[in-house]
Amino acid sequence: MSKDIKLVQKNKKAYFNYEILEELECGISLVGTEVKSVREGRVSFSDSYIIPKDGKLILTGFIIQPYSHGNIFNHESDRKRMLLAHKDEIKKFTRKVNEKGLTIVPLSIYIKGNLVKMNIALARGKNVRDKKEAIKEKDLKIDARRQLREMNY
Repeated sequence: MSKDIKLVQKNKKAYFNYEILEELECGISLVGTEVKSVREGRVSFSDSYIIPKDGKLILTGFIIQPYSHGNIFNHESDRKRMLLAHKDEIKKFTRKVNEKGLTIVPLSIYIKGNLVKMNIALARGKNVRDKKEAIKEKDLKIDARRQLREMNY
């Protein structure tokens, strides 16, 4: 049984700044107005990361803007949020972060059925040379597409 998935936002900087090693889908512990803001697409991944702490995954730096029709009970936009995953998966990610010096970054947030889910990943930081190569490859692809388009006209 496949549930419909609506992508809310993707963390493009994570793919540029990090080498993605292993991905995991988890839920997020949210309050009511946060869910409504996510449905409106009012989220920001700027400088967000995940800290494994006491057998839990804590999402830090992820901003969910206040709900547009909210009142005095609106949520705090940059609070720390707990991610919901199986205990074994949390232990595995925590072990790899502690042993290998990797980091956990959020990749995307989406709505699956009526639940808000987040795709996270174990990642290793890229160095400057790798980033320059990625930019060069992207520019070459854009130029190739442009030349094909010009040849078709």
